[in-house]
Amino acid sequence: MLRALLDNVTTQSFIKMAQYTRIEVAQVMKETGMVPLFFHSDIELSKKVLKACYDGGARLLEFTARGDFAHEVFAALTKYAIAELPGMIMGVGSVTDAAAASLYMQLGANFIVTPVLREDIAIVCNRRKVAWSPGCGTLTEIARAEELGCEIVKLFPGDIYGPNFVKGVKGPQPWTSIMPTGGVSPERDNLKGWFDAGVTCVGMGSKLISKQILADENYAQLEKDVRTALQTIKEVRK
Repeated sequence: MLRALLDNVTTQSFIKMAQYTRIEVAQVMKETGMVPLFFHSDIELSKKVLKACYDGGARLLEFTARGDFAHEVFAALTKYAIAELPGMIMGVGSVTDAAAASLYMQLGANFIVTPVLREDIAIVCNRRKVAWSPGCGTLTEIARAEELGCEIVKLFPGDIYGPNFVKGVKGPQPWTSIMPTGGVSPERDNLKGWFDAGVTCVGMGSKLISKQILADENYAQLEKDVRTALQTIKEVRK
């Protein structure tokens, strides 16, 4: 199922905005268990980071749009992924309003991640059937996000809430799918704690794509680290 989905890049991908529906994105998030995330203003460096993640087995990437002209970098990355990295699902994080979400969807974003729950973003994403994951910190926010059509809720900041919060949510709402971001690292004990608590997947940023790796441009190490993290997730899920 996953292999067929990831290989489903046809000529139609070049005339649509999003290549994947929100359900397809949620399936890949669930099956791979990890969404790497990063931002850099250098397009060529960003391409190398993206390829290292792809070669390590990642099939999603959240580009955290936190700098000036970030949309230009994302546009170049999306075109690169379509041309060179079949099955790579590109998304954008740190989106704070509906206008920005609409812009990134027009540039090919297959999912939108926000730091807070914004109903205006839910509306524009749902209109195009594009996956969106709002940052939530209470059970009330999570329930509202699901009422607005969210498939996988982002728990943010994850290091503040921790796995016990996830366990608490899953008690009365076992159907809720959660992706913690912040406080997630590639170490086995950390990943085991989150997945034992019941998360669907994890978002991993600087603990995976570190400042040192970027400074050294050590893409071989990044590829290895991504592969190891995905393998660890597979093992702790058993």
